[in-house]
Amino acid sequence: MNRCGIEVSYKNVPKLDPQFIPMEQFTRAYLKGAKQPLAIAVERESGYTSVYDTFIHGTPEMQQADFYYVERLVKFLLWARGGFKVTICGSKEVYEYIKKVYSADGERAFDYKTMSDVYEKPFEVLYLPYEQKPAENESSKSLGGHFDGCRIGFDAGGSDRKVSAVIDGEVVYSEEVVWHPKVNSDPDYHFNEIVAAFKTAASKMPRVDAIGISSAGIYVNNRTMLASLFIKVPKDLFDAKVKDIYERACREIGDVPFVVANDGDVTALAGAMELKDTGVLGIAMGTSEAVGYVDIKGNVTGWLNELAFAPVDAHPDAMEDEWSGDIGCGVKYFSQDGVVKLAGNAGLTFGENLTQAEKLKEVQKLAEQDDPVALDIYDSIGCYLGHTLPFYARFYNIKNLLLLGRVTSGKGGERMLERCKQVLKEEYPELNINILLPDEKSRRVGQSVAAAGLPEIRK
Repeated sequence: MNRCGIEVSYKNVPKLDPQFIPMEQFTRAYLKGAKQPLAIAVERESGYTSVYDTFIHGTPEMQQADFYYVERLVKFLLWARGGFKVTICGSKEVYEYIKKVYSADGERAFDYKTMSDVYEKPFEVLYLPYEQKPAENESSKSLGGHFDGCRIGFDAGGSDRKVSAVIDGEVVYSEEVVWHPKVNSDPDYHFNEIVAAFKTAASKMPRVDAIGISSAGIYVNNRTMLASLFIKVPKDLFDAKVKDIYERACREIGDVPFVVANDGDVTALAGAMELKDTGVLGIAMGTSEAVGYVDIKGNVTGWLNELAFAPVDAHPDAMEDEWSGDIGCGVKYFSQDGVVKLAGNAGLTFGENLTQAEKLKEVQKLAEQDDPVALDIYDSIGCYLGHTLPFYARFYNIKNLLLLGRVTSGKGGERMLERCKQVLKEEYPELNINILLPDEKSRRVGQSVAAAGLPEIRK
């Protein structure tokens, strides 16, 4: 397979998506002849800066490959680390291309606008000579692990909401309720559902000392800055009722400490707790792909970790994400959308009015019956994952991988894991990652339990 003049070949091909070009395999093939140093610096809040060093070819005949390679790296860094300022160090031609693409009317207008909104600063692309590249300035902090007292843990998924009542670390009640946040434009719907979950959990305990919330999206100081759960809510209502929705919901329970965290980070914290180890990448495969990371020190980093928007497939005809308008990004590979896409490739048909979540359930029922097509679907997702983890490992120091979310349930999840391990062993033997697929209950409600431990109780 050829991408921008770079020939890519690999052994383990997803059966139901043979055109898949793993970003890792493209990157390895591209870097073979690349000798000109280049650095990408991405700055986010408080001057925190990530710097990624690499090489490009820097020749006229390889210019398109250079442009494509660096653009995909910028895309990955923006959604993994977060930032409103990108500095390209070492190539003015590449800088000019990235500046054009990441602009208000460029191909990556979505990323340009989103990062401006998240950080409430104008997005910009700058140039520096390689020798003048910015210094890295990273930060990490301890979060979670508090289980004293009576706590509510809430996990807001795109298809269901989960809540747990936890007393001194023991789960006394958990429930999972179907809801429809992504199709509701009235934020009062979301608010009432959240409060209902809180009140149910509160009723199972003598009191409530703290509330921890795991929610898909980007949160800064417990405020909602971007979240697909509220995708249908108009901007004026989002600003008025969604940015502080969790604070308002918690006040309905009482004046207690609360913390809102990205659901991916909570996944990673759940893994670190279970494994009693660090360097944990958590991936929750549900309505979307949620990713979080606990670093080698056992801390969360303040990075976005929104890898649903990060590239995994270099094929020019890869599936498009309707929200961002980009192609080949994680959301279409590690979510229920990925399952449905592969089901379509396999010729499976569903009832006309079924939601994506209902279609996933149909595939899972077939997998439990050892249906070969359903198992091929999960085999292909495992193949995606096996090729993608080495690419993720370029940006994260991964000792442990924790897999959660409704997509990983049942025999399908087991088949996916088996195939992933096979791909890693055969094509990336240098990568030593411990992969954990928790028991069924932990897979489904583990995040709400881990979320309960986010806040520290006032003494």
